[in-house]
Amino acid sequence: MNKKKQLVKNTIIIFFGRVCTQLISFFLLPLYTSYLNTSEYGIVDLIQTYVTLFVPIITLELEMSIFRYLVDARSSKKETNKLISNNFFVLFVSLFIFTCLYLIINCFINIPFRWIILIDVFVCVLSGNFLQIARGFGKTLDFSISCILTGLTTVISNIILIIFFHMGAEGMIISMALANGVCSLYLFIRLKLYSKIKLQKVDFKLLKEMYKYSLPLIPNGISWWIVNVSDRSIISWILGAGANGLYAISNKFPTIISSLTGIFNLSWAESAALHINSKDRDEFFSDITNTVIKLFSALGVGMIACMPFVFPILIDQKYLEAYNYIPFLILGTVFNVVICLYSQVYLAKKLSKQVATTAIIGAIINVIINFLLIRKLGLYAASLSTAISYFVMMLYRHFDLKKYINIKIEKGLAIKTVIIFTFSIILFFQKNIYLDIINLLVVCIYAFILNKSFLTVSIKTIIKKLKK
Repeated sequence: MNKKKQLVKNTIIIFFGRVCTQLISFFLLPLYTSYLNTSEYGIVDLIQTYVTLFVPIITLELEMSIFRYLVDARSSKKETNKLISNNFFVLFVSLFIFTCLYLIINCFINIPFRWIILIDVFVCVLSGNFLQIARGFGKTLDFSISCILTGLTTVISNIILIIFFHMGAEGMIISMALANGVCSLYLFIRLKLYSKIKLQKVDFKLLKEMYKYSLPLIPNGISWWIVNVSDRSIISWILGAGANGLYAISNKFPTIISSLTGIFNLSWAESAALHINSKDRDEFFSDITNTVIKLFSALGVGMIACMPFVFPILIDQKYLEAYNYIPFLILGTVFNVVICLYSQVYLAKKLSKQVATTAIIGAIINVIINFLLIRKLGLYAASLSTAISYFVMMLYRHFDLKKYINIKIEKGLAIKTVIIFTFSIILFFQKNIYLDIINLLVVCIYAFILNKSFLTVSIKTIIKKLKK
């Protein structure tokens, strides 16, 4: 129970930080869809897509390695300082090389918003790295505060730049850079990283060991990029930036689930690393897996049922077509919840090569389906390819992981999940207000029954805490 309590505690702390950023981003949708046309939003989304590609390549996934090694070295100030020093040495070298290559490419290719993008990449690298350091130190509160600051900066800068200065897409990109810059600065000062940098402590033997862990994660990171967002590149190339803008809006709703998954995985990664060798690990990991599947499948099907009522309120009419692709993207995101859960088990056992292998399989499937069907099915092909590739990855990881740890899924859970999603998606496409209401009622009842035990325990725990 202590393991579960620690996991829940860390998740709650991280939740309040992360949810601030994600909800703010979500509720900015009316602003974006009102002031940016589909092409402008499509361009911004594509830029964000390529920034997410560059960051793990520039850092060689060092941020994941620094987190994992800091978890083991928390009790030794000498070891943590050595790890931080090695980390900053690599950051300086990597960013210098990237800047040189970027400036050379700029001589031959006209990149829009080139200087803003360069700054955005810089601060994204730093913020991503510093956030992992905070997690490695176990500073979940500082992690959350930095996320809240990121969210507040995003709102304020977007309102000023888009509404008052009418900067459109450029203003949105500047806002992203400012938000990540504020996050980086806060963590650099709060964690006193400046006092831990001793470049004379650079240990190339340690760096080699860290890269042995992180390098296999590079193809994994690229594969995840292909599965997650290669759709946008293919859509922009074949169907145009306007179609990509529609698809980006469709993806905003499943992003809520992805964000919550990310929040949970931040604390789950730490728990998995700490308890991977415990005697009761199979029981513990199975319990967490089943609980997470129940909660997130209920959330996913609940979002599909709510969409007929929520979408018209948040999204401008010119993005109306985006409504049709949401259910398949949500379904894929629920599959991704399980994939991410299993990823942390692989990484806790330092089996990063296996993570890369399974991600590459999903990436290949995603690209093949997109190229075969996108001209015939349009954006439906992109959403279906994402769902199918995630489903295959989920199955592969579930059975492959049994070589190392025995995670048991509750009997009948998979069948119940398939039935409720099929039911909800069919009613979703009927576009009938009475059927929409029935869909929502059935889904709410299902979600409560499925998670009754978890909800009961949670409510009792909250009541006890309030009484104290």
